[in-house]
Amino acid sequence: MKLPVLHGYIDRRMLVNFTADPAVVRPLLPAPFQPQLYQGKAVVGICLIRLRQIKPKGLPGWLGVNSENGAHRIAVEWEEAGQLRQGVYIPRRDTSFCLNALAGGRLFPGKHHLAAFDVREASGSYHVSFTSADGTSLSVDAQETAHFAPDSIFSSLAAASAFFEQGAVGYSPGTYGYEGIRLHARQWQVRPLDVLRVQSSFFEDAHNFPPGSIRFDNALLMTNIEHEWHGQPTKRRRANECCG
Repeated sequence: MKLPVLHGYIDRRMLVNFTADPAVVRPLLPAPFQPQLYQGKAVVGICLIRLRQIKPKGLPGWLGVNSENGAHRIAVEWEEAGQLRQGVYIPRRDTSFCLNALAGGRLFPGKHHLAAFDVREASGSYHVSFTSADGTSLSVDAQETAHFAPDSIFSSLAAASAFFEQGAVGYSPGTYGYEGIRLHARQWQVRPLDVLRVQSSFFEDAHNFPPGSIRFDNALLMTNIEHEWHGQPTKRRRANECCG
């Protein structure tokens, strides 16, 4: 089923980013994806996004839906039509929007897990956490700051912004393959965040990420961004791959 172009607003988008050992990340990626390396490191992370008035483009805003969403992401590259492409592979999506979870990703591609979110925001301070029915949990406490993370592998806020802007296409496991969607932001503007605490049962799973293989790098914030989502062709699974 081809998705309509979706239009709405990003109320808040937090990107909490880590570096990881490429040898650990590669087994987590299905073909044709490979980790996109930066300074020799794989880049993985969490996207915590609140969407407002999401609906097919052209319909009035009052018909739109609002939701809190969490995605665990891996920066990837792949060859397509003889060219190297960049984007993100999203092995795990969680959402407060029960229709999308029950409908198997009819509004947004990929399997979504229904989660209970706890969100508190005040005076540049953010707490976002969720717990899903299968026990997956995440919690982030962060504060807006004027200074980009000094220990980041990215030399500046501008360098980090450019890297994550090119990852606008995301693929997730779906019913028939890896279902894709592209973010078109009317403007791309990020601000630095100081992360006070971050906990992710996904990234803390030692089966996938052994101790010492993953390290916090930086965090970015976007707010009040008008945007569109455009569906991408599904990438079919290989015959020996099971569904996500």
